[in-house]
Amino acid sequence: MSVHDANRLREQIATLGKSLFDRGLTMGSSGNISVRLDDGGWLMTPTNACLGRLDPARISRLDRDGRLLDGDAPTKESFLHRAMYDERPQSGAIVHLHSTHSVAVSCLPDIDPCDCIPPLTAYYVMRVGRLPLVPYHIPGDPALGDAVRGLAGKHSAVLLANHGPVVAGKNLEAAVYATEELEETAKLYLLLRGHNPRGLTPEQVAELEARFPRD
Repeated sequence: MSVHDANRLREQIATLGKSLFDRGLTMGSSGNISVRLDDGGWLMTPTNACLGRLDPARISRLDRDGRLLDGDAPTKESFLHRAMYDERPQSGAIVHLHSTHSVAVSCLPDIDPCDCIPPLTAYYVMRVGRLPLVPYHIPGDPALGDAVRGLAGKHSAVLLANHGPVVAGKNLEAAVYATEELEETAKLYLLLRGHNPRGLTPEQVAELEARFPRD
């Protein structure tokens, strides 16, 4: 990958990170973003960085073995990203947020751990699909990476209990769109609890999955 292409991706990470932050989808120094590079390495947002104030030049660049090549030290949750990438060679980017409604769903005691949010809308099915719950681990616990790795091969998004979503996409724009769709559907799900909402039927879900395959 050329320096020009890498710099373009750094700018895109900063622009989309600011968009997510400005709309309240992440706060403080929470959340992180990564993009896979053609040489097998990654660009990742730095540790303790605010997505709303990223300096493109300081975004971490790692080689295929996870060694820092330039920029600041990467997010301390880089192992989550690498676990997803290991199981999803088709994915080009990952977004992890602590978005309010998605985290709220992850704290509920009665959700289906194999599919945390029902198929309420077509776009949720198209962009997210089935969303499994990863049991709670203390932040930074390497075992969390192993738990994510066990699900990532079959799911483009997972929900970390009492923590937030990790979402993969074929490129950064797709990963951001899917993360936004997940957060909005989590909000819908919370609004509709207790109202016996009409979701999509299994046949409708199957038709969407066949017509609009995710990465």
